[in-house]
Amino acid sequence: MRNQSKPAVKAAFLNVQNAAQYMGISVNTLYVWRHRRQGPPSFRMGPGGRVMYRRDLLDAWLSEQQQADSRSNPALDPLNRAPRQRERRRAA
Repeated sequence: MRNQSKPAVKAAFLNVQNAAQYMGISVNTLYVWRHRRQGPPSFRMGPGGRVMYRRDLLDAWLSEQQQADSRSNPALDPLNRAPRQRERRRAA
């Protein structure tokens, strides 16, 4: 007997509720980020103007956020940098 189950289709577009769940944040946080133009790119779709997010852009935005964090990116960790020499003050 063949397995009749279909593979789960990942939606290319997510509404606000699904995008928030996908990212592990609250819907309110996603709305606030959108209002402040701080979060992942979104757009309005359809006659009702529903706010939607592309899954691939969510992944890209999350990756950018991870690279910008010094805890995730050793190149940005200030403890990994060589100490800089301070310039001496000159007497006026």
